[in-house]
Amino acid sequence: MPQHTIDLPTGTLHYREAGPADGPVVVLVHGFLVDDTLWADIPERLADRGLHTLAPTWPLGAHRTAMSAGADLSPRGIARIVVSFLDRLGLTDVTLVGNDTGGAVSQLVLDEDPSRVARVVLTNCDAFDTFPPFPFNLLFRLARHPWAARAVLQTMRPAALRNSPLGFGWLVKRPLTAAETRGWLAPYLSDAGVRRDVAAFARAWRASDLAEADTWLPRFTSPVLLCWAPEDRFFRIGLAHRLAETLPDARLVEIPDARAFVALDQPARLADEIAGFVGVGAGS
Repeated sequence: MPQHTIDLPTGTLHYREAGPADGPVVVLVHGFLVDDTLWADIPERLADRGLHTLAPTWPLGAHRTAMSAGADLSPRGIARIVVSFLDRLGLTDVTLVGNDTGGAVSQLVLDEDPSRVARVVLTNCDAFDTFPPFPFNLLFRLARHPWAARAVLQTMRPAALRNSPLGFGWLVKRPLTAAETRGWLAPYLSDAGVRRDVAAFARAWRASDLAEADTWLPRFTSPVLLCWAPEDRFFRIGLAHRLAETLPDARLVEIPDARAFVALDQPARLADEIAGFVGVGAGS
């Protein structure tokens, strides 16, 4: 799948791109300490349905190139980077797909500037007073101190620990492979600039950043699809129900046999739901 870079005022982003340039546009927004591979082969699956899919690695801790010094990497700053990415590439009528922290960022985009966003898909993610759920709020607080966070994350170099419940294991239902998660922590552990970026995000983060989302989400009257794994113990199904009640045109679909990282557990099902939502139909 083609890899590209793009220079924005805040720094350089890397992104994968698949599908016809004139197809309906889908932009994927992953969460904290993961990269574009969180989406597995969903970009290729959507490309097979004629969708123009872009999967950037956002500056949330697994990015390959540190951002410019002084870049606004607060949660709202990341949302503005998403808007800048859409603007720079001239993308319109976009379907924005968010997971985990990326779902929080996608909701903030709807308050910052939704002019290029036609519809939104939210999988298990932060919402309202859950940003993030325990114990990940402790990780956000730890990330304010790069030396301490690096010492803790160094212990996750062995795949057995990295993929265990002490690492990413509780976020998926199926076993993770070493290859799937190897690249998620490597940039943070090896690049002081990336650690600086993560600290900037964590220091600017406030647990209350989404607390007033019920004042801006009702302004987004375009369609929203909530693809939620009810077995997830962190982003519980009650969040999806509350989002469905708050957004004017929202529909909830439950995806079984999955946890927070729905794209890794059920890529075929999620790709089918996205494609059907955009209106190109499900694939085989």
